[in-house]
Amino acid sequence: MSAFDYHLPAEHIAEKPLPERDLSKLLIWKNREISHAQYVNLSEFLPENSHLVFNNTRVIAARLLFKKSTGGEIEIFLLEPHNGNYAALHDEGRSQWKCMIGGLKKWKHEEILSLSFSINNTLIDLKATCVERKEDHCVIAFEWEQNLLFHQVLESAGKIPLPPYIKRLADETDKERYQTVYAKEEGSVAAPTAGLHFTDRIFKSLEDKKITHSFVTLHVGAGTFKPVSTARIADHSMHEEFFEVDLSMIEKLCDDSKMIIAVGTTSVRTLESIYWIALRLKNNDGKSLNFDLEQWEYLDLITKQPPNPADVFQYLAAFMRERKMNTIKGFTGICITPVYEFRVIRALITNFHQPQSTLLLLIGAIMKDDWKRTYEIALQRGYRFLSYGDGSLLYL
Repeated sequence: MSAFDYHLPAEHIAEKPLPERDLSKLLIWKNREISHAQYVNLSEFLPENSHLVFNNTRVIAARLLFKKSTGGEIEIFLLEPHNGNYAALHDEGRSQWKCMIGGLKKWKHEEILSLSFSINNTLIDLKATCVERKEDHCVIAFEWEQNLLFHQVLESAGKIPLPPYIKRLADETDKERYQTVYAKEEGSVAAPTAGLHFTDRIFKSLEDKKITHSFVTLHVGAGTFKPVSTARIADHSMHEEFFEVDLSMIEKLCDDSKMIIAVGTTSVRTLESIYWIALRLKNNDGKSLNFDLEQWEYLDLITKQPPNPADVFQYLAAFMRERKMNTIKGFTGICITPVYEFRVIRALITNFHQPQSTLLLLIGAIMKDDWKRTYEIALQRGYRFLSYGDGSLLYL
């Protein structure tokens, strides 16, 4: 991992977004040559046969600040539903979630925390009980009496979970700006930040050039900010994230005349995971309906002559149609490293990432040893880094 370290000065970390989303800087890296533009001009740098894939996840207000009976504060940060089913956002009266706790040592066993807030002049009292304490998370049971769904509770009681490297409290503007304009499926605790730059103006320019697009869903977990603490990449335990892809998206991947361009690393992880899951399904003649993918599982599926992606996706599409499956859902823990050979994407639109992060490993898989030179140039030219920062278009 030491090979994926670089010095990121604090002043280059974007604390706030620019006033206009699509005026962020855009670095274009192609054949190891670098040019500079703005997101608003993105379509000029894309071939007409491009097909962009976006992650339409929506960030939930995952930070809840509870009061102890003594007046002390405990922060509960939602990670994912306890049972892994995001229908929990529509729970009524009670919901259980895996959470990280700020100030856990101050929270006595069996003590019930309370958070009071108002919705339409009605006072709501949200209760939190710690059901189970584990090494890396706690299971928290939330309860409330009113006829409200849990996502409605969060909208009023919770706060937008800005990344830990943004050293300020979330404000009202973050409710809009830390969401993509196409955000739809609730569940993320971090934004798919490459998409934050897109506007109706950009989508119109893409449409004018007949560049198509579609959506996948991957709920971004807090593990995306987790630094790799092991010396060797192979020893890192990758976080798993929920994804969902519908049949119409799979059918678009069957067209090998299209250049698939992922908007964000989460879209990459989803698309590449689907390939390996579909290949595994094809190899076992559809006998297993397991759509989860473990961290290094793709290594067992690699062959000297990998099947054409379009053929693999045609098999998956036929499999889904035969069983009247409109969507596939699962969890992926895929870890894409610099030796990875991409099966689906041909380019990536992404922000600039943290040193020694799994996201930077993925960038290394595209740019090989040229990522460090490129990042140094971006720093020299005043690019803003990380979630609210500028971005890049990287061609394989």
